Amino acid sequence: MQRSIFITGCSTGIGYTAAHQLQQHGFQVIASCRQIKDVERLEKEGLTCLHLDYSKPETITQAIQELLVLTDGKLYALFNNGAYGQAGALEDLPRDALKEQFESNFFGWHQLVTELLPVMRKQGEGRIIQNSSVLGIVAMKYRGAYNASKFAIEGWTDTLRLELSDTNIKISLIEPGPIETEFRSNALKAFKKWVDIEKSPHKEKYLIQQTRLEKEHSGSTFVLPSESIVPPLLHALNSSRPKARYRVTFPTHLFAILKRLLPTKYLDKILNKSD
Repeated sequence: MQRSIFITGCSTGIGYTAAHQLQQHGFQVIASCRQIKDVERLEKEGLTCLHLDYSKPETITQAIQELLVLTDGKLYALFNNGAYGQAGALEDLPRDALKEQFESNFFGWHQLVTELLPVMRKQGEGRIIQNSSVLGIVAMKYRGAYNASKFAIEGWTDTLRLELSDTNIKISLIEPGPIETEFRSNALKAFKKWVDIEKSPHKEKYLIQQTRLEKEHSGSTFVLPSESIVPPLLHALNSSRPKARYRVTFPTHLFAILKRLLPTKYLDKILNKSD
């Protein structure tokens, strides 16, 4: 029987690649995008795509209703992927900036999972895969809102795994480092929305940050294409014993080790060298 998977954040990058490639691997893929124009574009490319905006709870419930019609009331897997990065020093970000970040990167994920869990419980199986980040392992400057949202997702997912340990619903985290996507352009929009560069004590650093975010390509030595997420995603979906964590890219593996081995002050010295 064909297995179904719901993938969020499919307009570009990891979600886009995962949706197309999992469909080629025989899954019934239901994708979602935040903007209607992207939903229509993916439909034209041969994907089944729904409208879902994590920051709008009613769109989550509506998408689930449509999803269950498409899958005859069942769903094998969920890949929670849609997110964005709010750049800026914490002291420059108002409360509403963090609220927006958490609506999209945390609260929407929570709602989606909790509304789908009864379906998975009823059918006696399921897979939930959460796309986290190396910034859910270690923090970096000027990414505090995003760091906080990913640290929250890590703890939330670990808790869910424990609470569902007596079921056949398996929970996994994917922790990418630098992946070549349009993540920077979305972060730049959020940065410009909330941060007043001219009034900030971080002005000089911000100019460097802005230049980085404006680049079409990351330029990172260790950056990988979005396709690098597919093998761990397939393992998490198909293995009888999926891993709790799948670390993708060299920086993620490195910092996971360094965090275990180094005293905080030495790890801080390494992290402080990166802006």
